[in-house]
Order: sequence, then C-alpha cells, then structure tokens
Amino acid sequence: MADMVQPEQRTEKPEVLILNPVETKIFRGTFDMLHVMFSGELYRGVFAVAAFPVSSPTRYVSLFYYDDNDKLVEIGMIEDLDKFPEEARNLVLAALNRHYFSYEVKEINNIKFEYGLVFFDVETDKGHKEFAMRWETSRAVDLGNRGKILLDVFDDRYIVKDVSSLSRYEQDLFTRYIYW
Repeated sequence: MADMVQPEQRTEKPEVLILNPVETKIFRGTFDMLHVMFSGELYRGVFAVAAFPVSSPTRYVSLFYYDDNDKLVEIGMIEDLDKFPEEARNLVLAALNRHYFSYEVKEINNIKFEYGLVFFDVETDKGHKEFAMRWETSRAVDLGNRGKILLDVFDDRYIVKDVSSLSRYEQDLFTRYIYW
C-alpha cells in the first residue's frame, strides 16, 4: 500500500477573550443601544448571550455585535457580571432579560391533560397565566436537582425553581403529569 498522506492537523485552539471591569466600559449609547468600549475599540449595538441563562444568569455572559459586513462577532466573555459596576451590570441584565424572557411559577392552580397536551393554570411572578405544553420529556427540562423548565407550545419558558417547595397538593398535581 502506498504511503498515506495524513490530513493536515489543526493545532489552533479557540480563545475566549475575558472582559474585566477595569478595561471594559459598558454604557447606553446612540439610539439607546448597548455600547462597549474595550482596548480602545468602540462596539455599537452590542447584545448579550448567557451560557447558562437559567441556572447562572450573571456568569459567563458573551457580548456580541454585527460588523460592517453583517457578520456576527464576539467581543468577549464576562466571567462574573457581579464584579462589574452597578450601572454596567444593570444594562447587561436588561439586555439579557429582553433576550431570555421567562415566567417563574409561584403557585399551581390546576393541571389537566387532553389531546396530548398538558394545560396549566398557574400564578407566576408576572401574574396569572394559563398555558399548554406538549406532553413530552423534551418539554420539561431539569433545572438543577429540584426544578423544571417547562416549554409551552410557543416555546415560552415557565420555571419551577424547586418542585419540593410547592404545597403537597401542587406537588401531587405536578408529578401526576410531569414525573420524569
């Protein structure tokens, strides 16, 4: 057999630029958009993406913008947003909240099952809500050891932080339908 030519192996490793509060200025700029100044460069129209939006919303937050060619470019990652000044932290949190809107379920009034859907009647941190989700394991995702993230038919997120903190009646009702 002839000598086999090995494909060129890549030795590049992706680098993540860590943004720190000393060198990074985050502020509201033109048209009320999020702007970032880092290493002498001004980035306009910045948006934030969290690596763990539910379990650790203030840790590992990446900041992105679109360049002149409409190419998505990562500026860098904030390891811990809590280390940034309050004003900058609030701006990034507001951007994250717009991107990762969710409801926190405080009480469960009723749950019923019909036509392959689970219908919820709940009280949330944003008031009374009724929603439906498909009865599939992929629609109720674990949140830590005790919580669940419920994805309704429109992919809205309903978070039950700790099922064991619900009343006994609510726990029984919940686990009757969401037992995985």
